[in-house]
Amino acid sequence: GAEARRIRERKNLKVEYKGRVDLVTEADFAADKIIREKLQSAFPEHYILSEESSAQADAHDLFSGPVWVVDPIDGTTNYAHGHVHVGVSIGYMEDGLAQVGVVHAPFLDETYTAIRGQGAELNGHPIHASTCDALEKALVSTGFPYERDNLGGILFRIERALVHCQDVRRAGAASIDICWIACGKLDAFYENLSPWDVAAGLLVAKEAGVLRGRFSGKNNPLLPDEIDGSDLVVTAPGVYESFLELIRQE
Repeated sequence: GAEARRIRERKNLKVEYKGRVDLVTEADFAADKIIREKLQSAFPEHYILSEESSAQADAHDLFSGPVWVVDPIDGTTNYAHGHVHVGVSIGYMEDGLAQVGVVHAPFLDETYTAIRGQGAELNGHPIHASTCDALEKALVSTGFPYERDNLGGILFRIERALVHCQDVRRAGAASIDICWIACGKLDAFYENLSPWDVAAGLLVAKEAGVLRGRFSGKNNPLLPDEIDGSDLVVTAPGVYESFLELIRQE
């Protein structure tokens, strides 16, 4: 987090494009290098899956042994444009089960942490999902894919949420969005995501009492369920069934 802040304050950030709209900055690589070196030094036998320096997510057996799942900068587009909704996400798994999750938002001074079976915290204080129990009271968040060639389902779900829920936000860093469900700032979130987007945040959410599912019912059999962000839905318990039904209808 500190390195990401330092690099952006220089005002001459180097940006590269991985696709038409998918970008990566020098800070992504710098943060990835720092995190990877520290983890390798402390745990040389552990596998590290990172968005910026690993092969395909399913190229390693993630169901066995110790695995770290890292997104050095979640919300890179936000970061490059000077926005504050940016996170550093680090999750730890053993034999396919999430054990520890940390999501740090350096520009918001928020650090979300969770240990399996021990609850979730924000800056050292316990957090819990909201008590929202009606869709019309639910503040929803989502995200959009980098590929823009098939927007039918995305537009359908946005319309459903806008019509039936309180409002919709699109902040641009899924790891933080999920943690905001965990602490009650949001009531529902949905998006199709990668393992590094969710490995830490989903454990934080689970430990805070959040419920999760999939709006398509499809999962990736090559990924442990606890880090599989395919067609993900996470909500406060009181709106889980109604929200899932809402965005599944086509």
